[in-house]
Amino acid sequence: MTQTARLRRTSTRTLLAAGLVASLALATGCAKSEDDKNGSDQGSSSAAEQNAGQEVASPDGGETCDIAAFGGKKLDLRNATVGFSQSEKEANPFRIAETASLKAEAKKRGVKLLTANAQSQFSKQISDVQDLISKGADLLVIAPLNSDGWEPVLRAAGAKHIPIVTVDRKINAAACKDYVSFIGSDFVEQGKRAADQMIEATGGKGTIAILLGAAGNNVTTERTKGFEDRIKEKAPDLKVVFKQTGEFAREKGQQVTEQLIQSKPDIDGIYAENDEMGLGAVNALKGAGKKAGDVKIVTIDGTRNAVQGIVDGWISGVIESNPRFGPLAFQTLDSFTQGDKVGQDIVIKDSAYTKANADADLSKAY
Repeated sequence: MTQTARLRRTSTRTLLAAGLVASLALATGCAKSEDDKNGSDQGSSSAAEQNAGQEVASPDGGETCDIAAFGGKKLDLRNATVGFSQSEKEANPFRIAETASLKAEAKKRGVKLLTANAQSQFSKQISDVQDLISKGADLLVIAPLNSDGWEPVLRAAGAKHIPIVTVDRKINAAACKDYVSFIGSDFVEQGKRAADQMIEATGGKGTIAILLGAAGNNVTTERTKGFEDRIKEKAPDLKVVFKQTGEFAREKGQQVTEQLIQSKPDIDGIYAENDEMGLGAVNALKGAGKKAGDVKIVTIDGTRNAVQGIVDGWISGVIESNPRFGPLAFQTLDSFTQGDKVGQDIVIKDSAYTKANADADLSKAY
């Protein structure tokens, strides 16, 4: 992560207080993924659980943006139309929770929300956002599939001075010129924390594999960097001997792990850069006759199925990547459109699941 900018302390307190009040009044269930329908139950969670753990890390310092610097005019968010572009198929629990959070917050605030889903096709996401603009979106929230290639959208939005907030992934563009804010996790730090859990699980020795996320976005690059840098620093006897993309998908993660088992049957650990690939790895290990704990698996996300995997002994640890951006995204847009300064990089704090807390904290997972 470059610079870690934050919302002003007052905005942060307002957001957290509002989220707490709303959580007591609103219960929001998450839909089940396609895989969940086939046996494992993702379950539902209240708004209190959905917002649990999502805090702005240190709201002071960092680069900020306001409407005067960005261009455009002030407006009342309640009278605005917000467009939300989802990047991936919502068989992934992260995307289910992310979209549900945006919809719930828009409903709570009485804001008109237009939504589109790119179904994991970048060309469709570009056309989706252009369509949202043509339908009258005054503000945009985008969950980018890729970090590059956004020039057509930025030109169209820039011509109308439409503020853009990106969530969970960055776009390679100029902050406070092409877009207002990025809201998400510190992905390098997530990789480091995953490495710490892998070192603990393996004792810092042996061979490990990395199931890489999809190419072309900052999440994969930064989670890989954080993990490999920490392994080199703290556990030089823990060797990465295999790296291949699982495209952030369960089926692909299973296929890659099946290949891994064939080529390196004695692998000691697998770092999966999201839960879905990690759960695919579990399926592959089961199919190969492995027992729970034979291969140490560490993942990132915090889905209920992955946390249940810790309880069942198949997964050693999960670093949370909180997808519930709704309250923070709308608070950022509200502050910005009223003329307040907002952070260009708004980084949230994520929790973690281990053998010590997985059973007790299962209800907090999504």
